[in-house]
Amino acid sequence: MAKFVTFGEIMMRLKTEDFLRFRQALPGRLEATFAGAEANVAASLALLGAEASFVTTLPVNPIADACLGSLRNLGLDVSRVLRSGKGRLGIYFVEAGANQRPSNVIYDRDGSSVALADPASYDWDGILRGASWFHWTGITPALSRAAAEAVRRAVLRAKDLGLTVSCDLNFRKKLWAWEAGTTPNALAARVMGELLPYVDILVANEEDAKDVLGIDVGSLDASRGTLDAGRYPEVARRIAERFPKVRKIAFTLRESVSATHNDWGGMLYDAASGSAYFAPLEDGEYRPYPIRSIVDRIGGGDSFSAALILALSDPGLGGSDAEVVSFATAASCLCHSIHGDFNYSTREEVLALAGGKTSGRIVR
Repeated sequence: MAKFVTFGEIMMRLKTEDFLRFRQALPGRLEATFAGAEANVAASLALLGAEASFVTTLPVNPIADACLGSLRNLGLDVSRVLRSGKGRLGIYFVEAGANQRPSNVIYDRDGSSVALADPASYDWDGILRGASWFHWTGITPALSRAAAEAVRRAVLRAKDLGLTVSCDLNFRKKLWAWEAGTTPNALAARVMGELLPYVDILVANEEDAKDVLGIDVGSLDASRGTLDAGRYPEVARRIAERFPKVRKIAFTLRESVSATHNDWGGMLYDAASGSAYFAPLEDGEYRPYPIRSIVDRIGGGDSFSAALILALSDPGLGGSDAEVVSFATAASCLCHSIHGDFNYSTREEVLALAGGKTSGRIVR
C-alpha cells in the first residue's frame, strides 16, 4: 500500500490553445488533461519518486477509464478508486490570461460521482492500511454534504491509525453551496472548524486564512503585486492558537504583478517554537522567485503541498524546516513552467533550483 494517500475529486480540464479567449477558440479545439487538487498532489508526489495513492469515485465510462489510465502511467496507485453508476466526471474550462488580463476558469462539476457517493462506501481501514500520511483539501468537503462526511470519516480514521494528516484550506466560494440559508463563508468556517482539530500540517494562503478562519492582520492583498511577508508569522501564530494540534503551518506567497508575472515564495511556521522560515533566501533575506513568463500557474499551490509533504517525510530532503520550505517553494516555482496541473519536475531539478541554480541554462 502507498505511503501517501490523498482523497478528492478529479476532473477533465479543457483549455484553449495558447492564450485564446473562449469566444475565439470555440467552436474549435481544446486541450484535454485531467486534474484536481488532491490528484495534483498525489501526481506530484509520484513524479518526485514517492509511493502515492489517490482515492475518489468515478463514473463507469471510457472517459473515466482514460482518467485512471493517465494516473497509472504516472506511477500512482488507483486501486482504491470506486466506480459508480451515479453521477459524472466533472469538467473545468481554462482560458489562460496574459499580462494584465487574468486567467478565467469555468466549472462544470455539479453532480459528480464523488459528490454523490455514499460516505460509507469508502473502506478507510483498507485504504489507509500501510500508509503513513493522509492529505485532503477544503475543496472536497465543499462539494456536498456527503463528501464532507466522507472527509470527516477519513480524517478520524487516519488519526486513529496514527497517520500524519495534512490539509490545504483551498477555499472555493462557488462550491460551498450545499446548505440552504448558510453563506459559503459561514458553511466553510463551520465545517473546516470541525475538521482542522485533527490536522497536523496546514497549508494556506492569505485569502484562505481570511475567508475560512476570519484571520486578517491587514496588508496581505496579493493582488496589489506586493506582500508584507513579515505579517505572515502572526497569521500562522493565530491559527496555531486556535488549533493547538496543528504542528506546522505553511503559506504560499504569491505576488501577482500580472497574469504572466508573479513573484513566488513560501513560509513554514513551527508551532512549538514559534519560528518562521521563508524561501527563497538571498544573503539571508527573503527574496521571492521572479516568475516573469508563466506557462501555467494552475496547480502551483498543489505542487507546493506535495513537495512540502515529501520533504517533511524524507530527512534527505528536509533535515530542517528551512530546507523543507526551500524544497517546496522551488518545486512549485518550477511547476509554473509546465503545462497542465501536474508538476513533472524531478527531485534533481528541484534541488538544483533550491541550491541557487536559477539561470535555466541547457542541461547537456
